[in-house]
Order: sequence, then C-alpha cells, then structure tokens
Amino acid sequence: MKYYKEFVVSSEPFIPEIISSVLWQLEITGVSEEVNCIKVFAEGSSTLSSEDLSNELEKLVAQKVLLNYIVEENLVEDKNWNEEWEKSLNIIKVSDRIVIKPTFREYSKAAGEIVINIVPKMSFGTGEHQTTKLVIQLLEKYLEPGARLLDVGSGTGILSIVAVKLGAKSAVAVDNDEWCFENGNENCALNGVEEKIKIVLGEIKDIHENDFDLIAANIQKNILIRIAEEIKSKLNQKGIVILSGLLMNDEEDIVQVYKKFGFELVEKKQMDEWISLVMKT
Repeated sequence: MKYYKEFVVSSEPFIPEIISSVLWQLEITGVSEEVNCIKVFAEGSSTLSSEDLSNELEKLVAQKVLLNYIVEENLVEDKNWNEEWEKSLNIIKVSDRIVIKPTFREYSKAAGEIVINIVPKMSFGTGEHQTTKLVIQLLEKYLEPGARLLDVGSGTGILSIVAVKLGAKSAVAVDNDEWCFENGNENCALNGVEEKIKIVLGEIKDIHENDFDLIAANIQKNILIRIAEEIKSKLNQKGIVILSGLLMNDEEDIVQVYKKFGFELVEKKQMDEWISLVMKT
C-alpha cells in the first residue's frame, strides 16, 4: 500500500491562503484547508520534513504575519488530494449578480446573473475566501465601464475576469506563481475574455503599463505596504485602489502607509475578521 506524508499546520492568526502560497514553493502535491488548520501533502518517498515547512513559516513569523504555528507530520494512505480538494468547492453566489462556478459543478443561470467559470487548480481566488468576495463586491460598486484594471496577486484571475464581465475595457493580471499564470490564462479562455486580459508572470515592478483607472491587490499586509509606492505609480490621477487580504487589525498600518503616498480612505468593507479598503488620491 502506498502512503503519503501529511503535514498538519495550525497557526495564530490562521491565514490559510498566505500559508498555502508559501508552502506551495516546496515540493508538495496538494493542500487541503480545514476549519482551523491546513493539511499539506507530499509523496511518501519525499525528503520533505516538518523542519522544511517550519523554515518557511519562520519567515512569516519574522515578517510579523504569524505570531506562532505548529506543524505535525503523519503518514497517510494514498489519495488524489487535488480531487479531494475539488469536492469541497461549491458554487459561490458573491452578490445578486456575480456567481462563481467551478467547472465540475452544474448551475442554471438566472436572469441578470454573471456566471464566472473557474478551473481552480489550487490557485487562490476560487471565491470561497472572504477577501475575494469583498473585492468583487467593491468592483461592482466602483468599476466604471471602459476602465483599465491592474490585478496584483491575481491567483485564478477571477478579479480580472469579473472586471471585464462588469464592463472593464481591459485588465492586466500579475502573479509570481507559475500555477497562477497557467490557471489564469486557462480561466480567461474558459470565460471568453482572453483578448481583454493580459496575464503576467512576475510582480508589479514587471508591469510596463501605467495610468490604470483601478488597481485591485488582494495579497497581505506586508506586501501591500512594500508595494505602496509602485501602486501609486501605476494609478492615474483619479484612480481607485481596492486593497484586501487584510485582517481588521491591519487597517491602521495600511492607511498610515498609503497616506504617505497621498491616498485617503474612501470605504472599508468587512466580512468576518477580514476587511477590504477602498482608497484614492
């Protein structure tokens, strides 16, 4: 019988999407998000150890993203972990208009709805997380028809796809994960918007376009602080920024840093302990 290595990771605070994005850089085969932990899987023959995971998580502690964490290592019977993860994904009704549907689910579209089809492939942005829902709801409110969008930390490309479906002229979606690059292109083609969305493998510094009308960045506090000046440089004078990936206690730090670059807070939207901030110059 074949076995896999299972690593159970719990942390304070519990920020599964950030932890997952860090651990995907290791030689793992899957990630499963539970109620209060994530489970990371590797081949039974892999040399990956709990120490390797701890080395990556220590970086998040040093960045003050995590206060503490625990990693437990087990051997478990072989499964198709991506398939197991897919079973947990459902149709997400983000708002009265926006519905996110994994390709392996059936759904009958109602009048006036915009249905976004997603092949998740473990990329962040399946619509399950509160921050994705918050940003989409704010895009509905603030995106003007014909706008140009920059989507930083694009994951599945869901925000860019929603923006184009809402009337954006074009979008540039950038992520430094090769999975996201491939998955973003796949999802754009699936929704028939590939001609309006440019998927870039890299970081915001690799984007050559400027004068965006709206920038959405659903990442996490430390990165949003680090790229604040770059975000300002990519935005036009009347542009709007939607920031997320943030917890309630991140608000003050973000607002103070962005004020230094001429931004003011327009709106805060909250779902559970997560927030999204709308800012403009």
